[in-house]
Amino acid sequence: MDWLRNWADHVDWFAFVSIPLFTGVVGWLINWSGLWMLFRPLRFHGVRVPGLREVAGVLPRKVQEVPGLMEGGLGWQGIVPARAAKMGSIAVDKVIAKLGTPAEFYRQLEPEQIAAHIVAVFEPELPAMVDEVMRREHPALWRDLPPAVKQAVIGRVQAQLPGIVTTITDEIGVHINQLLDPKIMVIDHFRKNPELVVRVFRDVGERELNLMVQFGFIFGLLLGIPVAIVDQTWHVWWLLPILGVVVGWVTNALGMWLIFEPPEPRRILGIKVQGLFLRRQDECAEVYARIIADDVITLERIGDFLIDGPRGDRTRQMIAVAMRPAIDRAAGPLRGAVRVAVGPKRFDSIRESVAREAVGRTITPFKDPVFSRQQADKIRVLIARRTKELPPRDFVEMMRSAIREDEWMLYAHGAIMGAAGGFLHLAVFTWGMIPGLPL
Repeated sequence: MDWLRNWADHVDWFAFVSIPLFTGVVGWLINWSGLWMLFRPLRFHGVRVPGLREVAGVLPRKVQEVPGLMEGGLGWQGIVPARAAKMGSIAVDKVIAKLGTPAEFYRQLEPEQIAAHIVAVFEPELPAMVDEVMRREHPALWRDLPPAVKQAVIGRVQAQLPGIVTTITDEIGVHINQLLDPKIMVIDHFRKNPELVVRVFRDVGERELNLMVQFGFIFGLLLGIPVAIVDQTWHVWWLLPILGVVVGWVTNALGMWLIFEPPEPRRILGIKVQGLFLRRQDECAEVYARIIADDVITLERIGDFLIDGPRGDRTRQMIAVAMRPAIDRAAGPLRGAVRVAVGPKRFDSIRESVAREAVGRTITPFKDPVFSRQQADKIRVLIARRTKELPPRDFVEMMRSAIREDEWMLYAHGAIMGAAGGFLHLAVFTWGMIPGLPL
């Protein structure tokens, strides 16, 4: 044991004890600031540098992944919001696509309830709509008709409304696979609302993210012990910054491993080990389903997509076709006489105008936020059940895949901060004793 006594005699115990404390604090700062880098800022903050986009095009692919660089910007955007569209794509592939086809999903929303709600909202507006169309298309005829006849026309259309709306909702169900693309809808919504993607991560994994920060101190403290031994054994000043790089890198890597690995439970030395995030899959699935049902796949947003999305023209055309027979039936036995009186072209124009006016009014109840929230419960239960059924590996990939390619930035950030912590320790404790360095 003489060598140990000799080693202890040459140890600066104050510096020795301070190193693990330093690495512990640095480890905490690394993981705390790493979380900030994950989620903030929501939009790119930085400066545009002329010529940087061209230079970035020839840089290594990993470097090109730094947010903003390929657009010629020097600055930062949170990794998660920068990958919002990718997160949307993964959410669809891992969970939403497993809910079944859009048609199966639509049936879960109970189209008969949607139809009843559309009738309840649309029916009071129908007289004003018919009056508006007739005044525009054939004012003289409409003005000369007795009030009782006008009311009879409106009454016939109102009487047919429930059947028409049921036909429309059924037609939407039949053609929903062609009218609705959940992947486009979700990706576009995530891309436009990166704060929602941040909320998914923070709300679903809040407990694990907080633990990651706390464990940063523990990992840093434990890793600092061998660093202190090496430093006090060789007394080479540049070892501390280099070992700080290792400590910073490993601290972040251990934090990520602690949360996500292993996906399946394993026994190590008789102890059950599983990623912290995976242990709460059922609880996390409920939180995830609530966010998706309340803010992403809502009846309100489905209505927006059906009418204003890339396939909105097809939806409008389908509804208009379903409405045309109603105008013919509204004229009843006088249809032939009315067609002769106003002319075939004018009659067809009136019929088309009523159909076009009805399109937006028919789908507007989809956008009713109160009704949408009522339907959200059905969506939430469905998504939660399927998310809980995911194999653990798929569940963890749903959250991690969006940032996996960018994890190296967090590790590099940890390495840089670790090196900075090493230099700071030198400056505080031993800088003046290093030969050749200025005081």
